[in-house]
Amino acid sequence: QVQLVESGGGLVQAGGSLRLSCAVSGSIFSISTMGWYRQTPGKQRELVATITKFRNTNYADSVKGRFTISRDNAKNTVYLQMNSLKPEDTAVYYCNLDSRSVGGMLYWGKGTLVTVSS
Repeated sequence: QVQLVESGGGLVQAGGSLRLSCAVSGSIFSISTMGWYRQTPGKQRELVATITKFRNTNYADSVKGRFTISRDNAKNTVYLQMNSLKPEDTAVYYCNLDSRSVGGMLYWGKGTLVTVSS
């Protein structure tokens, strides 16, 4: 059973920083692509960043240069370091594990709320 648990969300002022963590249970973490997505009310969930098992990264244009995704395979954890936060970064952030390339499935965490005040 694969479970993803996000943590690290909260309230921060514009210009501040937060680090999100996503701890994953199960043995497929190291061979999976991990991602962070976000969603605001009334909008579709959108990609924030992904990191492959080879540590190749991809970012949404809106967060390039401000956010950094990383992974620790020894801890089965993926991180999202968010700097220079803006009010428009306010959203529920979801962790995602994609193991479809190795015959597995797509998994989601329950999300963590990030609120950036102006």
